[in-house]
Amino acid sequence: MKQLFIGVVLSLAFAPAAWTQEIPAEYQQVLTTLGKQGDYKANVLKVNIPRSDLSVTVANVKTPTPFGFGGWVAMTKGTGGMDVMMGDLVVTQDEVSPVMSALLDNGLDVTALHNHFLWDEPRVMYMHVHGHGKAADLARRVKPAIDLIGKNAPRPAASAATAPQSTLDTAKLAQIVGAQGEQNGAVYKITIGRDDLKLTEMGAPINARMGLNTWAAFVGTNENAAIAGDVAMLASEVTPVLKALRKNGLDVVAIHQHMTDTRPTIYFLHYWGTGPADKLAAGFKAALGELGKTKTATTASHQ
Repeated sequence: MKQLFIGVVLSLAFAPAAWTQEIPAEYQQVLTTLGKQGDYKANVLKVNIPRSDLSVTVANVKTPTPFGFGGWVAMTKGTGGMDVMMGDLVVTQDEVSPVMSALLDNGLDVTALHNHFLWDEPRVMYMHVHGHGKAADLARRVKPAIDLIGKNAPRPAASAATAPQSTLDTAKLAQIVGAQGEQNGAVYKITIGRDDLKLTEMGAPINARMGLNTWAAFVGTNENAAIAGDVAMLASEVTPVLKALRKNGLDVVAIHQHMTDTRPTIYFLHYWGTGPADKLAAGFKAALGELGKTKTATTASHQ
């Protein structure tokens, strides 16, 4: 299984990015309803809800929006013409209760609420949303919650640190990790799907674009960088990944689920660290090496 996972990683390292597909009319209407931008790849509509209105520092390091503050909702086709929607909304503390109520009042599920960082200012939380239905109906039901996000964003602290200049050797980082990433402003992000888990819901594959992925975001310089990310794991992988991260000096800041009622259960782990970029990449690579070692005999499904 380890060899299989490594093969997947290496294929991702040298394969071209997924081709952008033409957005179907019903999904174009979703973007219009929500007033947001998005794209359609791997049969998944991804709607971007970035918190560019926030100015966040983590341990006094100024962090750009793509470093980990880009909320989203995604839709894909299941059986019977119904869509499966999943998402991760980035909310401030004051937004948690009204956004949650708006989701629940409109018949959507909130499947997780948690942090991704410690020492962040302002305090930011992440709310996972889930629903089934027609695409237009799902858009209508999630819109009231999305409309609440960013209405009263806290002003940045007067003493907030300036954003670090990003001069990373991204080719070297990709070589260390074994997978190519994408540049978004000052942030270089490597995302690796867990397609080996074969998770499905209503016949629809729950793939990397639907949130089943492991990632690392880098910002800064080769000598002084910051890393943040998320690791998707089976239960048997949690402790080995924890050990790999801590052995490499990376801080674990959260362990939780993103989805409910999955078979097998999937856990997500958020981590953070600062230091030389190549050392941070090596720590992430060590955690990747612990994934895929345990083969599960359970067919993965969600509801």
